[in-house]
Amino acid sequence: MVKHLYLMRHGETLFNKRRKIQGWCDSPLTKTGILQAKAAKKCLKDISFDHYYSSTSERCCDTLEIIIGQDTPYKRLKQLKERNFGDFEGESEDLNPKRWSEFNYDDLFPHYGGEYTHDVVERMSKCLLEIMENDDHQNVLAVSHGGACYSFLSSVTDPNIVRDNGGFTNCCILHFEYNDGKFKYIDILRPEFS
Repeated sequence: MVKHLYLMRHGETLFNKRRKIQGWCDSPLTKTGILQAKAAKKCLKDISFDHYYSSTSERCCDTLEIIIGQDTPYKRLKQLKERNFGDFEGESEDLNPKRWSEFNYDDLFPHYGGEYTHDVVERMSKCLLEIMENDDHQNVLAVSHGGACYSFLSSVTDPNIVRDNGGFTNCCILHFEYNDGKFKYIDILRPEFS
């Protein structure tokens, strides 16, 4: 039986706005982030979800609670957290090397207490597989982070399919089908807000 996973990035945060590296550290949603979450709620209103999950980070929990309400139960999972950037946490994005630079992007952060990309892919993949293997999980919404979602996407398909078509902005939602232990990327939902 085909199941559906909707993997969403949280709304804009103060650190996003101030261009700060935000992995395991946290910052609150901005007014824009709240509006983005409300737009996502409208975008998802016709989907009947049976289970909800969130990263333990406040920005993800707050985003999900705007969508489902504070009284709807959901599960918080550390495995859905963003990549750990080690000593770079909370620092300016200007210190974050670009993938195409002369630095080995993936090798930098572990030397400063952070994670490798393959570690993020492994924990996200294992976590989402375990979630979707539950018998009563037909339509699942999980709120996570830009880098973590993108890492998971890279294990399913070429992530350039998203990068080259508008990127993975705040409150975008990746839709996957899940069947027989395998994920298949379907599309990306881009909630519109004003």
